[in-house]
Amino acid sequence: MAGKQDKEAAKQAKRERRAASKARRGQIWEAFKMQRREDKALLPWMLGAFLVVAGVFVVVGLLLGMLWVLLPLGIVLGVLAAVIIFGRRVQRTVFAKAEGQPGAAGWALDNLRGRWKVTQTVAATTQLDAVHRVLGGPGVVLVGEGAPHRVRNLLSQEKKRVARLVGDTPIYEVVVGNEEGQVPLRRLSSHMMKLPRNLRPAQVDALEAKLAALGNRGGAAMPKGPMPQGAKMRSVQRVIKRR
Repeated sequence: MAGKQDKEAAKQAKRERRAASKARRGQIWEAFKMQRREDKALLPWMLGAFLVVAGVFVVVGLLLGMLWVLLPLGIVLGVLAAVIIFGRRVQRTVFAKAEGQPGAAGWALDNLRGRWKVTQTVAATTQLDAVHRVLGGPGVVLVGEGAPHRVRNLLSQEKKRVARLVGDTPIYEVVVGNEEGQVPLRRLSSHMMKLPRNLRPAQVDALEAKLAALGNRGGAAMPKGPMPQGAKMRSVQRVIKRR
């Protein structure tokens, strides 16, 4: 009886894996069609990447007399290069659409890779300016978005609130935008990753417990993201990277 149940469970798990794989392929295909409509250079770039990489292996294979050994490897790596080009151009399109929209910085922070603890909209104004708090290896990172003169004031106030609880823990301030001294939305993730690592994971957890008592303040609730389709395409990027 137990053996029969195990077989049924294995079959069910296999069916679920197939369904999930089919759904991922469908999602990638829909994203590809959407990107191709908006990006006329997508196919030439992907095809060019494939031909360059595969061509290099063909030439090397001919010179070494190992064409039939290196050709399959060249094809596989050529396809991989085309997929990487696709992912990067999708990312560029998503961030271009999101840039300047309320909630865009919070959406980007929620998609950070690694051990980050993001609390959106710890401070805000009725004009949809906002400050988000991020905890991680660097310490506390306060990320502001909106009109620079209002955001700077929000950041200053929030930094004073946080400093009362965190002691000597480093506090970084980031303003998202395209003006001097600001960080463009598309570079926010890389900027966060380049910050120095000052805390261990256990210290980050302890810091989160301290700051939980602060709560949020502000004059308006911020949208959770700039656009549903942007979030969808971002999830496609994660699928592509896993594959």
